[in-house]
Amino acid sequence: QVQLVESGGGLVQAGGSLRLSCVASARTFSRYFMGWFRQAPGKEREFVAAISWGGGTTYYSDSVKGRFTVSRDNAKNTVYLQMNSLKPEDTARYYCAVHRGGDYESPKSFGSWGQGTQVTVSS
Repeated sequence: QVQLVESGGGLVQAGGSLRLSCVASARTFSRYFMGWFRQAPGKEREFVAAISWGGGTTYYSDSVKGRFTVSRDNAKNTVYLQMNSLKPEDTARYYCAVHRGGDYESPKSFGSWGQGTQVTVSS
């Protein structure tokens, strides 16, 4: 069972940037299709970005496309989420997870969730 640990969240002003990291415990990390999701209080967990095992293919939600960039370093067992031009509506707890099959935009298709890291964007 792979374990994931997210970090890099914090408080930032609108227009600022943060880079989130997600470190995996598994030696087979390079085989995993990975996803980033976020959840704001009172809202459902929503898809943010995903990246293929080799990093050659990436996907983004419309709300973050052009502002966020997902990447990975398989040698470090780490996937990143670079977030630029942050907006107050990006405020949420951000999670990474391993794709288990199915719709990559659905949280139900992912497992091995980390504990998340909080991102708060002030206006």
